[in-house]
Amino acid sequence: MYAALPMYDRPQHAAAHDALWALIRDGLRDRGIAAPDTLDRDTGHVDGWARPDLVLSQICNLPWRARFRGKVTMIGAADYGIPGVDPGYYTSVFVVRADDPATDPASCADYRLAYNEPLSNSGYGAPQLWAAARGFQFAPHIRTGSHRDSMEAVAEGRADIAAIDTHTFWVQGQIDDPLVPRLRVIGTTDATPGMTFVTRPGQDPAPYFAAIAEAIAALPSEHRDTLRLRGLVPLPDSAYDIPLPTPPGEVPDRQVGLAVSGKAT
Repeated sequence: MYAALPMYDRPQHAAAHDALWALIRDGLRDRGIAAPDTLDRDTGHVDGWARPDLVLSQICNLPWRARFRGKVTMIGAADYGIPGVDPGYYTSVFVVRADDPATDPASCADYRLAYNEPLSNSGYGAPQLWAAARGFQFAPHIRTGSHRDSMEAVAEGRADIAAIDTHTFWVQGQIDDPLVPRLRVIGTTDATPGMTFVTRPGQDPAPYFAAIAEAIAALPSEHRDTLRLRGLVPLPDSAYDIPLPTPPGEVPDRQVGLAVSGKAT
């Protein structure tokens, strides 16, 4: 059996995620659903989504739209309390170097974009669709492999702009990442569905939803504050009907394929 909470599972948050999983696991078992004792932090999350013994994971909406539609059961979107958006949705922040004079990403059409992965909604899909709605596309410049590496590419001048998952950027600030003060936020992407809990195909999502929602509500306050996880939202399928972005012409730079566990997509 496979279970993971891969999207924001950094070492600093392992205890909080383990506590959340223990509550979810027990809630699933109480409802007659077999669940593993511990989270799997070794299997890449893309491989995990495809496993026939998938019990629970989280998926970014772009990989679901591009590859996993109909191949997993959607349960509900996590609400991380992203400022300015509806529960269950999220945005990315556009970041430039702290000394860059730009004040609006719409004026940055000629900027070199660092992006973590072409199947990342927050790092590639959302900023490109935001730009397309305004009549341009960012020129993909560096594929970095993770949001933090995109931040570093901008801070070091190897790229000019990046879109970083808003929750990820907040987390990096909370852990005093020295890259954060070297960057400046100049805007946000449009809101799209946040990290969505999924299980294997053919399952009734209702008992999973109930177990997760109860677990979030029962999570001790110190862990809830660490994760900033507010609840679970049942978004309609239509919320995920978002156009796919044009795939980039890639320029290798620490090119590592899909991000590994702990690197938000």
